[in-house]
Amino acid sequence: MKLNFLFPLACSLICLFGFSQCTGNTPAATTSAETAAADGGQSSVQDNDSQKDLVKVAVGSKDHTTLVTAVKAAELVDVLSNAGPFTVFAPTNAAFDQLPAGTVEGLLKPDKKDALADILQYHVAVAVYKPEMFTDGQIISMANGGSVTMGVKDGKITVNGANVVATVQASNGIIHVIDNVLLPK
Repeated sequence: MKLNFLFPLACSLICLFGFSQCTGNTPAATTSAETAAADGGQSSVQDNDSQKDLVKVAVGSKDHTTLVTAVKAAELVDVLSNAGPFTVFAPTNAAFDQLPAGTVEGLLKPDKKDALADILQYHVAVAVYKPEMFTDGQIISMANGGSVTMGVKDGKITVNGANVVATVQASNGIIHVIDNVLLPK
């Protein structure tokens, strides 16, 4: 019975608010989070109380500075700050160091942004895959349209041969830290 009374009241309030927006009436003040989100995207919203999203977790890791630099250069910060859910296979700085000399620097150039974005999106699945969900030989589709093959043997997990060395939960997904950079075919 209470729901029957509350539903029309809620609808009335929504309509009232909607009409006030159409007439040009605006709230007297906006919060800094609303302003930041409007000006800089999801990644610019300040929230020190909630669990960190994927980007904020990576930014806080001294072992992922190269990855963070690449994500910024490819302009993927806002995408990876959104609700997700995402699974990110995050190469460490040492993994990037294993690439041929000059590779990372070359990919960070503005004219290589598309190639860099393709490589980074090859590290992202649009779903949450917890470690216990992986099976040996499992194929996972990645955000760039490619796919990776999971390996599970003796409790160790690999992705295209790269070892998963740690797993970190984030508010919009999960990060699996890996020891090699995954390169699309």
